[in-house]
Order: sequence, then structure tokens, then C-alpha cells
Amino acid sequence: MITLEECEAQFVAPAAGAIPSSAARTLLHAVLLFTILISPLVFIEPAPYEFAAAILGLICLMARVPLDARVLPLVVMLIVWNLGGVIAMAGVLGEELTVRYVAISLFMAFSGVVFACLFAQDDMTPLAIMRRTYIVAGVAAAALGIAGYFSMFPGATDLFSLSGRARGAFKDPNVFGPFLILPLLMLAYSLLVERIKLRQIGAFLIILAALFLSFSRGAWFHFGMSASVLIVLMFVTAPDARTRARLTLLTAAAIGLLVAIFVFSLSFDAIGDMFKERAKLIQSYDAGSSLGRFHLQQLAIGQLLDNPFGLGPYGMQRLYGLQQHNTYLQAFLVYGWIGGLAYIALILTTLAVGLRATFRATPWRPYAITALAAFIGVIAEGFVIDTDHWRHFFLYLGILWGTFAASSRYASR
Repeated sequence: MITLEECEAQFVAPAAGAIPSSAARTLLHAVLLFTILISPLVFIEPAPYEFAAAILGLICLMARVPLDARVLPLVVMLIVWNLGGVIAMAGVLGEELTVRYVAISLFMAFSGVVFACLFAQDDMTPLAIMRRTYIVAGVAAAALGIAGYFSMFPGATDLFSLSGRARGAFKDPNVFGPFLILPLLMLAYSLLVERIKLRQIGAFLIILAALFLSFSRGAWFHFGMSASVLIVLMFVTAPDARTRARLTLLTAAAIGLLVAIFVFSLSFDAIGDMFKERAKLIQSYDAGSSLGRFHLQQLAIGQLLDNPFGLGPYGMQRLYGLQQHNTYLQAFLVYGWIGGLAYIALILTTLAVGLRATFRATPWRPYAITALAAFIGVIAEGFVIDTDHWRHFFLYLGILWGTFAASSRYASR
């Protein structure tokens, strides 16, 4: 099985329209590195990431990064999705934060297209930069979350934890946890197919500890599902029986080690008590008779049937004081039926192109495998939380559509 390091060393003969100069490439790579590096700094809005991503898009235009025809369906679906949001916004223009919500939606869509165009290039360097920088950013974010949880320095708890849960430089532990999953999958892939390195094990354990200390049930489920999908995809695409045997052996050993670490961590009273509380399948805010998440979701279904053009941003909050926490209902409530159907189409087609990229033996396959595993986890988590503004969700879109385009072009040549 091809390793990520082998992929990163490759430079396929560039197609027509590739980045024209080494100076432009160098600048583009530097801005990409900076954008990914600061992506976990989202304790304020707009976050520094937004400004960096806007500059990255501008540099892509200046460097003449082409829009591959295979990425056009992504562009169309994102436009239609957000067009529905703009139409729904028309009825609530006077509401606070409405315009900002729609602007963020448009910008996130723009960032997804930028990443797709960048990763669709025959040069493997942008993907290599993204991977290595995301792992560094994941370790840094995890370290801040752990420091906040354990009060490792003055002010750490207030800055980097919330209600006894690690959150890093995020506003919400429930977003902090899912952000950590892609670097975990990238490290897991490397550990399973390459020579095991202590620095990779160390990075994996730091990020995994922060994920656990976020005490996000959705993030735990997301990681479990994504890790399972990763192992299955790696096993199915393995080139021979020897590789499959290695995957099986190392996966079993890793699961045993993680279970041992988990049991040991629960021996600490504070961690054990919080885990027992958070591990309950149904929380008080899930099943409350009037304000529970599930009851709100039932009300949301009625609202989307009665309002085909949508309620606009924060519609459920205006009506009932709380959000329904379901991305698929959110897609129809905020973006109307037009936007909701476009979002469903986006999810299904992204799964399809991700599978196409995964099952093609190309240099881009390892990136497609890890991104697809993370994407499947996040769309599953979307049933219990709103993910339509998660920055890493649009990065996943960019990776999957970009690797699909590059893999298709590579195969056709």
C-alpha cells in the first residue's frame, strides 16, 4: 500500500493550465500553510482563518489556478444551496446576525471551491502541506485544550475549557472535538502503513486525549465511525494479503492499547464522573417535553413543511428559543427547499466522488481515504448537531473533489 510520504514525494507531469511560475507556487504554498495552521483559532468571529482563506483565494486567482471541469458540479451545488439561503434571508433582513450568517455561508462555500481547485492540481505539494500543517495545528489545538482542562497555567481554564470540558481555542467543545478527527485519521493511516515513529505516536495520543477530554458525545461517535471506515477502506484497497495481515494485527494492538488507556483514565474521579455524565445516551436537553432536542426536531419538520422558502437564519431560535441541532433540518429551514435539496445532493455526490477517488490506484488515494472517512463521520454527526458552518467540513469537500479531479485526469492519461 502506498504511503503518504511516498505520495508527497511525487510530482506528476502538470496538465495544461497548471500554476505558471515557481514564485507563484511558493507564495501559494506559504499562504496555504498559514491558513491551515491558524484554522483552530476560532474563539472570535470573524476568525483569523477567514481572512487567511480569503487571501488564499486571491492568490489562487493571481496564480491562475484553474477550475477543473470535474469540480464544476461542486460549484453549482454550493451556489444553489446558498441561493436558497439568500432567498430565505429576504424575509428576515431586519433580524440581528442574519446577514452575517448568510455571508459566512457564502464564504465557507468559497473556501471549499478554493481548496478543491488547489488540490486538483497534479502537484502533490499542496496536499502534503495541508496534511503536515493540519497535524501540527491539531497537536497545538489539543495541547491548548489539555492545558485548559488541567489548569496548567494561570487563565488556561477560562481560555481553553468550558464547563469542565476541553475546548482549545474554539467557542464550543462540540466543534473542537470534531476538528481533531482528520489529523487523527492521517496519523492512524501513517502508523498502519509506514514504519512506526515515536513522534507520530506522541502526536496521535495528544490529539486523542484532547478529543476524549472534550467530552463531546458527537465527536466520540464521529471518531469511532470515521476510524472504522478508515480501517475498512484501507483493508479493501490493500494490494496484498500481507498488507491486510499487518493492518489487522496493528489495528487489534491499537484497540487493546486504547482500551487500556481509557480504563486507566477513568480511575481519576473528575474524568470518571464527567464521562459517566456525558456518556448517557439521552441527556436532559435531548428529551425534554417542551425544549428537548428531539421535540424541537419534530417541530422543525412541521415548520419546513409549512415554509418551503425557509425561515431564514436562526428561524427555530426566533420561534422557540433554541435550535433543533440537525444539519439536514437546518438545510431546509435556513436555506428553504431549494437549498435543502441542493445540500442533500451535495452530500450524496461528494460521497460518490470520494469513493471514485478512493478506489482508483493513484498517488491521491491516501488523501481520499482519510478525507472520505472523516466526511462520513461528520455527515453522520450532522443528525445531532448543526455542521453547515464547520470550517473543516468545507476542507473535506475540497480534498474529496480535488483528489477526484486529479485522480480522474491521472487515470485518463
